Amino acid sequence: MEKVAIIGGGIVGATAAYLISKNNDYSVTLYDSGKGQATKAAAGIISPWLSKRRNKKWYTLAKDGATYIAELAKETQMNSKTYLQSGTIFTRKESADLDELESLANQRKVNALEMGAIKRVDAQEIRTLLPLVTADFQGIFISGGARIDGNRFVKHLLEISERNGVNLVHSKVELVDDQTIKDESQVKKFDLILVCAGAGINELLAPLNYEVQVHPQKGQLIELNVPAYQNDVMAPVLMPESEKDFMPIGDGRLIIGATHENTPGFDLKFTQDALDDLFASAKRIDNRLSKNDLIATRVGTRSFTDDFSPFFGWLPNNDHVLVASGLGSSGLTTGPIVAKLLVSLLESSRDYSKYQKEISNYIHMKG
Repeated sequence: MEKVAIIGGGIVGATAAYLISKNNDYSVTLYDSGKGQATKAAAGIISPWLSKRRNKKWYTLAKDGATYIAELAKETQMNSKTYLQSGTIFTRKESADLDELESLANQRKVNALEMGAIKRVDAQEIRTLLPLVTADFQGIFISGGARIDGNRFVKHLLEISERNGVNLVHSKVELVDDQTIKDESQVKKFDLILVCAGAGINELLAPLNYEVQVHPQKGQLIELNVPAYQNDVMAPVLMPESEKDFMPIGDGRLIIGATHENTPGFDLKFTQDALDDLFASAKRIDNRLSKNDLIATRVGTRSFTDDFSPFFGWLPNNDHVLVASGLGSSGLTTGPIVAKLLVSLLESSRDYSKYQKEISNYIHMKG
């Protein structure tokens, strides 16, 4: 039985732990410090099909990721508070822009049937689907879009993994070498190590003399108390043009966010500037909101690369360490499939060039 360590208990690490735990050929230990994790702070939207990013590799990964996360949710029997195909509404201010978006949706559906129904909706139809909205929006409704609670998602998979025999260690760790991990109480050797630590990958791989082209990005969001209404648990998510995402999650709760801040590094303090920005965006969508409705704030640190593309695979010139990072703000969509592809490399070599550039574009030896 091979001993496998996973460093990082976010969406990639948790999914990897679950997948490997189904194979009796491996003994798995997952290390997670629990600090700064993007997934635990995140509540997100799974609806990549109308993105206008020109990166075709990213789109292929995100499209297949949306399909896989739905399969994973069904396989592991996630509840609706963890993952729900509630539908998404994309708005545009100009009719010509909406025509273009609708055309793109119909083109993309040819190779993405999981998008479901595509429907143009006016302001009244949006209010029928989402009574919190007071702004006059027009948009495109995609029935296959989903919302996800990152913290619940990770907790769900880790609970299954632990039942399957995964040893979960809550500790900050460092790599002594490419097979040895030192935590706060002991040093342990493994046959294989998966580094899924997001923006912390640079610090972890520094002792092995690697440098990673990954940067931290701060994300902040707020949660508001709003009047509950009939079917609010099933309400679609709103992705309004030039505004923060507007995500009802049922039971009279609403999430707004998140910010994308590239300069604060690993600072995890929630800021007044973020509150003002997020609330102002929410108020432009529902003018009845008040800051007295605030019930929670969340802060996490994402990882991103210079070209905003994720990467995963074997550490260059090493056959003991697998890595994944750079998922950015699409991590809730791409994280599970990145984990699936990463775990598949334990069994055999694969060509995943349709999903990413060569890993050497992001990680290399120092000197």
